[in-house]
Amino acid sequence: MDIAHRLKEIEEQVGRLSPVQKILLGTDGSVTQLLESFTGHPVSVRTREQEVIKADALAAERLSIAPGDAVNHRIVELRDAATGEVLIYAKSQTPVARLAPEFRDDLMRADIPIGRIIERHHIEARREILTARVTPAKEVASGIFSICRNEPLLMRQYQIIHGGKPLIFIEEQFPYNRFLDERRVIIRTPSRIHVTLLDMNGGLGRVDGGIGIALDDPSILLEAQASPSLEVRGCDSLTAQRVRECAESVLAKIHAGSSISITVREHYPAHIGLGGGSQLALATARACCELYGKSMTTRELARMVGRGGTSGIGTAAFEHGGFIIDGGHRFGPGREKTGFAPSSASKGVQPPPVLIHHDFPRDWRILLAIPALPEGASGTREAGIFRNCCPVPVDEVRTLCHEVMMRMLPGIAEQDLDLFGTSVNIIQELGFKKVELSFQPREVSGLLDAMRAAGAAGAGLSSFGPTLYAIGDTGMQEIERAAQSSMLEMGGGSTYITSARNSGAAVRIA
Repeated sequence: MDIAHRLKEIEEQVGRLSPVQKILLGTDGSVTQLLESFTGHPVSVRTREQEVIKADALAAERLSIAPGDAVNHRIVELRDAATGEVLIYAKSQTPVARLAPEFRDDLMRADIPIGRIIERHHIEARREILTARVTPAKEVASGIFSICRNEPLLMRQYQIIHGGKPLIFIEEQFPYNRFLDERRVIIRTPSRIHVTLLDMNGGLGRVDGGIGIALDDPSILLEAQASPSLEVRGCDSLTAQRVRECAESVLAKIHAGSSISITVREHYPAHIGLGGGSQLALATARACCELYGKSMTTRELARMVGRGGTSGIGTAAFEHGGFIIDGGHRFGPGREKTGFAPSSASKGVQPPPVLIHHDFPRDWRILLAIPALPEGASGTREAGIFRNCCPVPVDEVRTLCHEVMMRMLPGIAEQDLDLFGTSVNIIQELGFKKVELSFQPREVSGLLDAMRAAGAAGAGLSSFGPTLYAIGDTGMQEIERAAQSSMLEMGGGSTYITSARNSGAAVRIA
């Protein structure tokens, strides 16, 4: 493999590689010795798995052996012995029949680096690199390296050749945001379901109030670093424009110039009912402030980027995660809000106070069904709906608040899925949620009914849609199939099965 060409391809995917990263991906020498040189500390090995297995077809091909031959399978972490930081995660496979007894004994003993075993036994060998690439970090890798899920990992595979035959096959991984020569900020946000607004009557001198649930997926993952100019990469032009405008505004307000490079690793569309615009804006603002050492609360960030002027669910999801109820805003002449308006038309209004923050049961699963419909109401259209459809009848507000207080909240506190789901279903017919549903195509009601009939404890519309959600604990695949079948009438759509996220945005400095 032409490693220089492959490194250029990797840089086109993820951004510039540091010299240390290039060396680790391209070296044909001992990785352990290189790590000790880079860190200035001894490297220790922690063995996670060690067993003799039968070679499958892939292992047999890699090692030039027959399927079924005995192979020593080993997974280890190479750690900085002084700090405990995991530097490399490595898997190896070795044909047992090709090993001298002394070599085999050392290899099967825990916690000895392969390079040192080769050196100890004076084995003449060479390394042949097979591939180098980028892969997203899944749950296991994110936990091992203490990084955000789906952060890019740099990975290479190579063989150690002895006597003209493969002696060992090795795969090594390490995070892209490790072994850097500049400081970076990495942020992963939740998304959120917006269950409903509580009071769009305002008769008691407060308005808005929101209920929501933070979700593990989809999410926004971005990283930022200092740069001679403002640049945004890794996303479509519309998302890049939003990030650029937000970053320009925040950098000006914190007097930091415009020197930042932001890479959007993962994102989802705005205006589909999952809070993508708010999460992208808050993540961009936090990245700018962290990079330039400006300490800001989430509420301050939200006000800076014009979020939280109606519902505080997006802001609270970014900060806390979980199940959230906010208390809305003071309403009336001379108060925070003098009219009914969405966040986009409520500039300068503080995010509302969080009244209730409770963990959402992790064993309750959430299906997101996103029909192939136009994006939900936003901008002037959304502002017009608020203006023309409010105030909602006070009796509906009272019924809604009674429903939340005496059915939805006990359902969460007692982890009673049926109680909570029943409340979700009833809420769809009350207050401003009934208004939001009235602007949906008639097929949306059919989709809600289909998910409930398939076993969902509760199903509803998130914000102005088009995303709908269903909550259950078992049988989610049946509910998903019912949703997909129903969405065919609307031209198709996509589904995700996810869980609540009971923590806010993950912020990491690399």
